[in-house]
Amino acid sequence: MKNITVIGAGHVGLVTSVCFADLGNRVVCLDINEQKIAGLNEGVMPIYELGLDELVARNTAAGRLSFTTSYPEGLREAEFVFIAVGTPEGVDGDADLRYVRMAARSIAEAMDHPVTIVNKSTVPVGTGDWVADIIGDYRTDDVEFAVVSNPEFLREGSAIADFMHPDRVVLGSLNRDAAESVAQLYLPLRTTIMITDLRTAEMIKYASNAFLATRISFINEIATICEALGADVKEVAMGMGYDKRIGHAFLDAGVGYGGSCFPKDVKALAYMGQIKGRHPQLLHAVMEINADQRRAVVRKLESALGSLRGQTIGLLGLAFKPNTDDMREAPSIHIARMLQAAGAHVRGYDPVAMQVAARVVPELELANDAYSLAEGCDALVVVTEWNEFKNLDLARIRDLMSRPVIIDGRSIYDPPAMEEMGFYYRAIGRGFDH
Repeated sequence: MKNITVIGAGHVGLVTSVCFADLGNRVVCLDINEQKIAGLNEGVMPIYELGLDELVARNTAAGRLSFTTSYPEGLREAEFVFIAVGTPEGVDGDADLRYVRMAARSIAEAMDHPVTIVNKSTVPVGTGDWVADIIGDYRTDDVEFAVVSNPEFLREGSAIADFMHPDRVVLGSLNRDAAESVAQLYLPLRTTIMITDLRTAEMIKYASNAFLATRISFINEIATICEALGADVKEVAMGMGYDKRIGHAFLDAGVGYGGSCFPKDVKALAYMGQIKGRHPQLLHAVMEINADQRRAVVRKLESALGSLRGQTIGLLGLAFKPNTDDMREAPSIHIARMLQAAGAHVRGYDPVAMQVAARVVPELELANDAYSLAEGCDALVVVTEWNEFKNLDLARIRDLMSRPVIIDGRSIYDPPAMEEMGFYYRAIGRGFDH
């Protein structure tokens, strides 16, 4: 059993805390947000993640997991301190490191014994050296410490499974012994552990996310060409994916990527390249294609309805992906605002993200379910591929709508079947767009 402190009770920090506790360690999750910590102590989760509440309850009851807002209390027995705070997008696309700086300084001022500090947050290349400098400057005594980079690869909606069954664990440090001590924490997971230097570990995270975003934008570019030539991008992607060099993952054409990672990380990587005099033209193309996918939905609606002014459009799905309530950079936000700017009345429904949507897009009318959303709509847009939407009573949906128009941004329905039911149906990249 090791004593671990995790700074940050957001998606990464909370999942990291509860999973390390479930592996038998004693974990303190520390966050300066008093309301969040008070809620966690009462069993109220600040995020939606499948199975998280059960793991929190089990590990707090076993005495392996606790929550605090106090750095001295949180670091009292810590052997490892994980920094898992937010790194939001800055003004120019760079990462905003104010929370990392605050955490590093607070750790330095509170620690009174040797610790290994682990950067779990997604941070620009070189941040590990910077964190070491901050701690060196602010520590009250000559307490020994080491800094290790341990980038996270957790997908929202499956973060617990990703932690417990990772493809790999990446560790980077100038202190090999420190990196190997962190590696010991992950041995129960029986996965590949890669140890490298600080900057390479930080770069692996950005390069991985940028590559996955590139695959999404690539298949979306292919989708636009499929529409012009009368091919079906879904079958094209399937045929491509059987090639072992390519694979099927992240080749689903649609309304583009969103969330807290891909948009921010691609921008940040492009920014890092630019300030060093490089020309990251592929990364810029990835971002441009992604933005185009939102506009493509609006163009399809205009083709189906003519002018959008006065039309009522319903959005099926608001979260950026299924199994989460996260709406950061969600396609639904951009699509809703473009439709509203064109004079349309926009409604929305999501199985999980309704409370978040009410705060993020307060001008959006929210429906109680998919059927009340459809009632009186001139068109529906499938934005998030929730399983609930795949099993709707489509005949009932058709009869509730003013006009049976569906623009499927996730290709969850069969085009011939939809047209046979009387829908005007268009999906991304599936045959001629006419």
